[in-house]
Amino acid sequence: MVRKSHIDLFGAMALTAFALNFGLNQVVVKVSNGGFQPVFMAALRSVGACVILLIWMRARGISLHLRQASMVGGVAAGVLFAAEFILLFNALDLTTVARSSILFYSMPVWLALAAHMLIPGERLSRTRLIGLGLAMAGVVIAVADRGTGQGSLMGDLLSVMAAMCWAGIALCVRVTPLSEIPAEQQLLWQLVISIPILLTASLFFGDLIRDLRPIHITGLTYQILAIASFGFLAWFWLMKIYPASGVASFSFLSPVFSVLLGWLLLNEQIALSIWIALGLVAVGLVLINRR
Repeated sequence: MVRKSHIDLFGAMALTAFALNFGLNQVVVKVSNGGFQPVFMAALRSVGACVILLIWMRARGISLHLRQASMVGGVAAGVLFAAEFILLFNALDLTTVARSSILFYSMPVWLALAAHMLIPGERLSRTRLIGLGLAMAGVVIAVADRGTGQGSLMGDLLSVMAAMCWAGIALCVRVTPLSEIPAEQQLLWQLVISIPILLTASLFFGDLIRDLRPIHITGLTYQILAIASFGFLAWFWLMKIYPASGVASFSFLSPVFSVLLGWLLLNEQIALSIWIALGLVAVGLVLINRR
């Protein structure tokens, strides 16, 4: 597999499709929370994705043996994976899709800062520093706006913390031997480690089942297939080909899609300040990705 120094046309198209998929997922999680307790749903998603992944690996002849050298990175990524979705799924229970998405997809900001310090060749230039500042300003505006019906401050803060966990996973893939194993094994580490953590944590967040209906089961199925198994496999594969900050910066499209879909499908009322925050984050992430 040839590693590339920049995002080419194929990479741009693949990352745009990835962003749309994950943008829709915010809406799906918000709706599915009506039938499942958020942490329990995250646990079921990991269990289902693990089954799908094992079938996929067996069919493709990919070894199920997880090398000992990848253990530290794999366990760290798995713990971060569990924490990310405990935070994110609860955030979507407390705040709007629009707010949560803008804050969650600030991930490239935290990744760019960490990569600047830890990964050679990914230093922050003047242009990228400007982008970082704009994106951070957008995050501050989104969190500071406490207008009526805009969601809770706790939900906003949980979204930011989830973004930091996601950035941590990206770093684990890049700076540990985890990067030397197939994407399927990388994801297997995260699912296997996250399942017991999520199942245990779900016992502390109230009733496991809420008002369960077919739409909630459909949403869970979508998350298992399109997000937690094949979706993440695509993301890890792209991370191994393209620069980490370049891949991450395309996620600026996901909050755009999420805000629009939340407005269209959930009838969320989007304040002007949220549109401004979205614009700042999107422009900032574009600048972070400029060569």
